[in-house]
Amino acid sequence: MVTEIAPEKLKLIAAQKEDENWEFRSFLKTRIAGEEVDSLVHRLYKDISSQVDCKQCANCCRECSPVLHDKDITRLSQGTGMPVSEFIEKYLKKVENDYVFNQKPCPFLKNNLCTQYSYRPGDCRSYPHLHKKGFVFRLISVIDNYAVCPIVFHVYEELRKELGWKKRTRPGRVPTYG
Repeated sequence: MVTEIAPEKLKLIAAQKEDENWEFRSFLKTRIAGEEVDSLVHRLYKDISSQVDCKQCANCCRECSPVLHDKDITRLSQGTGMPVSEFIEKYLKKVENDYVFNQKPCPFLKNNLCTQYSYRPGDCRSYPHLHKKGFVFRLISVIDNYAVCPIVFHVYEELRKELGWKKRTRPGRVPTYG
């Protein structure tokens, strides 16, 4: 059974476990077959996501900046009833070659619900991206999302347990637990 964790507490736990999370990342990258990890992550994701009500959290809508592709912008502008150019001007900014929302939290988040749910961007539809293949190639974003999403947090923690991974201690270093 998954224990609920308040979104604000995830950041604290992630900060406390930063070194451990990076060590586990290295372990996954160098010692475990990617397909084996994907299979475990997909199973854990299916189990854990069924126990977490995203509508009670909505932290991803507060903390993440999804990339909006042309089809996302078109779909969202249709959902809002705005011309694309007006939608871009009102809600988006360009970062390098990508569009993202110009504010956090998402401008369409109201009472932990997306007011444009049927029109939401592909990144939002796919979040937290744990159903995808290639988990070991996305571990930096997984570690980032560990501090944002209770599902990612619990999947990463359970993955450690299932693989029997233990934090190593370095000489002269006291391990931290928590």
